[in-house]
Amino acid sequence: MQRLFGTNGVRGVTNESMTVELAVKLGKAVGSYVQGNIALATDTRTSSGMLKNAVTAGLLSTGCNVYDAGVAPSPALQYYVKRSEADAGVIITASHNPPEFNGIKVVDADGTELPREKEEKIEELYFSGRFQLADWKEIGTLYDVEVLDLYMDGILSQVNVERIRERRYRVVLDCGNGAACVIMPYILSQMAEVVTLNAQPDGTFPGRNSEPTEDNIRDLMRTVKAIGADLGIAYDGDADRAIFVDGEGSYVYGDRSLAIVAGYMVERHGGTVVTPVSTSSCVEEYVRKKGGNVVYTRVGAPIVARKMIEIGALFGGEENGGLIFSNHQYCRDAGMASAAMLEVMAAKERTLSELVKEVPSYALVKTKVRCEKKDIIERLKEKIQEGRCDYTDGIKVYTEDGWVLMRPSGTEPILRIYAEGKSEKEAQQLISRYRSLVEEELK
Repeated sequence: MQRLFGTNGVRGVTNESMTVELAVKLGKAVGSYVQGNIALATDTRTSSGMLKNAVTAGLLSTGCNVYDAGVAPSPALQYYVKRSEADAGVIITASHNPPEFNGIKVVDADGTELPREKEEKIEELYFSGRFQLADWKEIGTLYDVEVLDLYMDGILSQVNVERIRERRYRVVLDCGNGAACVIMPYILSQMAEVVTLNAQPDGTFPGRNSEPTEDNIRDLMRTVKAIGADLGIAYDGDADRAIFVDGEGSYVYGDRSLAIVAGYMVERHGGTVVTPVSTSSCVEEYVRKKGGNVVYTRVGAPIVARKMIEIGALFGGEENGGLIFSNHQYCRDAGMASAAMLEVMAAKERTLSELVKEVPSYALVKTKVRCEKKDIIERLKEKIQEGRCDYTDGIKVYTEDGWVLMRPSGTEPILRIYAEGKSEKEAQQLISRYRSLVEEELK
């Protein structure tokens, strides 16, 4: 069967692969499958209104009622779906992709992203065209709904707001002109003095590229240092991921912030942390030091979330700034991550730079190789002679110098290669050696 959904929803360039026709048809497929009440939100992209209207038309045609939440972060819509009578949710977003992209993501009744087996049922309806269209008297109804206050109250209930306020932190938020603009400054201002950058919703992303990489958030790093702020936070387009900047204006990589929050959570509650095999060893090392343990999964936030549900894990996340709090909701949540980091700083009475220094230091290097061979992993298994191998997602080889992960992309004909070592030199040597092995096998 043809595949429509990628790693995180359906994405494409507006009016090229991501068209109104696709959106209407996908709306019909989702509505035919769900047959219930569906909440809908968008990010700030210029095409989000157009695609939202198209999806809405498709949903209504199947008899589904649609609850329009307007512009909202993905986790805000997911929280609403979890807490309300909604049977599903749809988010119009392309997350961190450039502004010409957009996407459609479907949320299950519990607020989690759809498991693959449910995506396949929607794909079957989409490609077959066997839609459950309603009689003219039973067409769905469109309502407006408010989700942001509910989301803010949910986050504030999870942290010690008074303790954070006592520290009188100054925080700089880089909202990236995305969905974070409509709520993140309001949440953080309940706990700290807030200064904002790129906080006007604008789907052309004039302030910076949507992906909160070190190169893209230089303005935030400079601002934090210039005004003597305690913390900087940058969000991606749909505000499900948060990247932090310490009070010295230094970029904090996502594996470090994941380790810091995970360590704090297990220190307080004990339990298990779930993360993909691509995550730095610093997380497991730090979590174990704090009394917890780590379970690894395949790459992908929905996979991490469902493993957390399955085993009753305390906390989970990815090294890209996506943190998942089981006591809040089972999805990446940048608002919750922002509040939690402030609580860690306040409870420990430490600056973020001091907390980062406690986390073990490793160098992680990534590359990719074009690969059309679907049996590449099986072929590589026969060639690798050293170390201990883990086949959770592709092949992860633990060597004396660190580890190497080779995994096929879920959306492109490429093989991703990650290598980690105690130093940049060791990581580069590992990635060079294994890239050569892969290229030799592809000849």
